[in-house]
Amino acid sequence: MSDDAPAAPPDLDLVQANAFGRATGLQLTSVEARRVTGVIDAGPEQHTPWGVVHGGVYCAAIEAAASVGASTAVAGDGRFAVGVNNSTDFIRATTEGRLDVVAEPIQQGRTQQLWEVRITRAGDGALVALGRVRLQNVKLPGRRPPA
Repeated sequence: MSDDAPAAPPDLDLVQANAFGRATGLQLTSVEARRVTGVIDAGPEQHTPWGVVHGGVYCAAIEAAASVGASTAVAGDGRFAVGVNNSTDFIRATTEGRLDVVAEPIQQGRTQQLWEVRITRAGDGALVALGRVRLQNVKLPGRRPPA
């Protein structure tokens, strides 16, 4: 494959991608350069020993949603985005049910991006977790960005 060939889009089925993706349960419903949405059907498989959804599920879903959106934004330049900081606040405990995930950029620059991700309960819209992810735009492996 030549360095000038268009990049193949990544497999965005995070549930089927690997064991880690399956464990978080995040399913993307819409992916755009300025907005990513998804859902998590939370339940006992994501619980802590105390019966609530583990905060790592929220951190991983926030990182994934922001990374996919940020990478989509720079894919045309032969780049993808990698997280360099993830700050997630856990607002309220959840035991089970559908959670909505919405990621949107705060800033999209040439070298870095900052995304905010909200996870809310689908039933009443109550905020469950709020995260910000700073991402670095980097060259796809084996690729040259346009001059």
